[in-house]
Amino acid sequence: MLILLVTQALDKIRFLSLTDKEVLGEGDNAKLEIQIKLDKEKKILSIRDRGIGMTKEDLIKNLGTIAKSGTSAFVEKMQSSGDLNLIGQFGVGFYSVYLVADYVEVISKHNDDKQHVWESKADGAFAVSEDVWNEPLGRGTEIRLHLRDEAQEYLDEYKLKELVKKYSEFINFPIHLWASKEVDEEVPADEDESSDEDETSESKSSEEEEEEEESDKEDEKKPKTKTVKKTTYEWELLNDVKAIWLRNPKEVTDEEYVKFYHSLAKDFDDEKPLAWSHFTAEGDVEFKAMLFVPPKAPQDLYEGYYNSNKSNLKLYVRRVFISDEFDELLPKYLNFLRGLVDSDTLPLNVSREMLQQHSSLKTIKKKLIRKALDMIRKLADEDPDESNDKENKDIEESSDSNEKKGQYTKFWNEFGKSIKLGIIEDATNRNRLAKLLRFETTKSDGKLTSLDKYISRMKAGQKDIFYITGTSKEQLEKSPFLERLTKKNYEVIFFTDPVDEYLMQYLMDFEDKKFQNVSKEGLKIGKDSKDKELKESFKELNKWWKSALANENIDDVKISNRLADTPCVVVTSKYGWSANMERIMQSQTLSDASKQAYMRGKRVLEINPRHPIIKELRERVVKDPEDENVKQTARLIYQTALMESGFILNDPKDFASRIYSSVKSSLNISPDAPVEEEDDVEEVETESSTNDAESSSKTEDAPTDDADTEPSAVKDEL
Repeated sequence: MLILLVTQALDKIRFLSLTDKEVLGEGDNAKLEIQIKLDKEKKILSIRDRGIGMTKEDLIKNLGTIAKSGTSAFVEKMQSSGDLNLIGQFGVGFYSVYLVADYVEVISKHNDDKQHVWESKADGAFAVSEDVWNEPLGRGTEIRLHLRDEAQEYLDEYKLKELVKKYSEFINFPIHLWASKEVDEEVPADEDESSDEDETSESKSSEEEEEEEESDKEDEKKPKTKTVKKTTYEWELLNDVKAIWLRNPKEVTDEEYVKFYHSLAKDFDDEKPLAWSHFTAEGDVEFKAMLFVPPKAPQDLYEGYYNSNKSNLKLYVRRVFISDEFDELLPKYLNFLRGLVDSDTLPLNVSREMLQQHSSLKTIKKKLIRKALDMIRKLADEDPDESNDKENKDIEESSDSNEKKGQYTKFWNEFGKSIKLGIIEDATNRNRLAKLLRFETTKSDGKLTSLDKYISRMKAGQKDIFYITGTSKEQLEKSPFLERLTKKNYEVIFFTDPVDEYLMQYLMDFEDKKFQNVSKEGLKIGKDSKDKELKESFKELNKWWKSALANENIDDVKISNRLADTPCVVVTSKYGWSANMERIMQSQTLSDASKQAYMRGKRVLEINPRHPIIKELRERVVKDPEDENVKQTARLIYQTALMESGFILNDPKDFASRIYSSVKSSLNISPDAPVEEEDDVEEVETESSTNDAESSSKTEDAPTDDADTEPSAVKDEL
């Protein structure tokens, strides 16, 4: 906070110098800088600037009021007057020093007044007097904090460096710390050490002495020295990173953006950020911002997704770091972005909580989301892999096409789940986010494609966007739900991420096209003139089969329009859970089976009227609808279809029993054929091993002849 206050003083004198250069003075006074110095013995931390300084009247007006009134009175005054510029004065920022200091001195020199010192112990009293005992400042202000015993950590150079790096790294003016440094220094050697060296030289061999005689003659005139460690002090610059967001984006090079990203994100790998956006927003709220897409997602990106308040977006007010824990700046689904926001119009309020409720943050958030989505869309537009063949030829001619090739695929593999979560959470930007979706389809040849490209490839007369959900692409490619769609050359989207099931509950349409899950009822594929005739011819079978499956939670049996080679499938109702969703919910640790029953959609058995199994089953039912074998076969077919459709069998044992019965029938084995009973070999072996143990113990003291006959006795028992 103090850094911000002294920065304002420097800004004022710099502004005045634009019209009157003499106000800066000469020599060191003309240096617009901030200096921090420590006195560990006296426990004093001092901060000095060469800003505009304060007169005696300024010291009383700006500091005396706070010392007398306290925080609560100040807040009341601010709220009643509505003058947020009070924060820009020494006010609250200065008053915070009493959190760490029990005595404060403010020495200040203004060009229009003598040097004065303000003193207070935060006891409601203060004193202002002409300063005739301290070193003349020339111009500016020095704040001396006499630290409390519990605040001695601020006398540590490393601690101060860390604080300046975090909160004041991008201040426009240089910040110097009077820091210690160890250096090697040559000093004259002591006489005692010289005599020791002489004694050592006497022990050397004559040959070595002869070799050293010549070099000694040359060094006779040089005094003997030694190297020692010495602590020196010098001014160390703490904020060497420039605030490049204050510059015009056209003037900043890509190398500067990459270097700044590594500094901001503390990511020192060689990889560049995938994309970045640098912009200035004007209007009701003015701010500058920079957003970066990291090259990789952190491993814990989605751990504690809804419980964490941590953000990678830093909020600055006039180049002073405020916080990176404002949820109001970016929604959670964009928390993977790194960057900063710097505003000169936001108030530096009494607490971060009050600033967090400021109405301006809502405006900033809206603009940030729009810019972030534009940045990601631009990343896709500039990727040659995202363009069609004609566009590819044009893009390949550009010099940076190779660098941008495959960048959006890399982004999607790292952060695609965040885009899906955004569609679920952000209804306002749902359509814009949907354009960023990528997925594989039955026609994408293993590559990612978009909804726009899918629509461009839709068949004439196709009204719905077809998709299917499951655990893997390989599994879905073999799904019976795709058979007729594939034969009729329809494209189907593969959704294999568990979050896709939740995604499609919110993404109902795109560009006036409805989404249709091909594993649910309501699928329409063109027109078939024979549908009415088929339905009539299988009416009796459907009715009979529904009755045979009365205990299987089957709502209906219908003729299917989605099958080609499979006898039948089980589909769910349009607004119920799919088989994949049902499996996901059952795998939840805290899932409640009784409540899940309400969410399961009604199941419908769809049969393929052209399949020989179904046709033969119809003939058998016509001959004898009460045939128990036919009923068992019908149940077995249903359970097989249930499993092939992705559902989990309620009674796997029953299914296995029906399979074994079918196998017996195919092998001409009687259904009542018993299982051969097992011989009691294990029990006999146990007894024999016990006898062996007993016999071995007996033979320890027995004659050798008896021991030799023991194995034959065991054989007789067997």
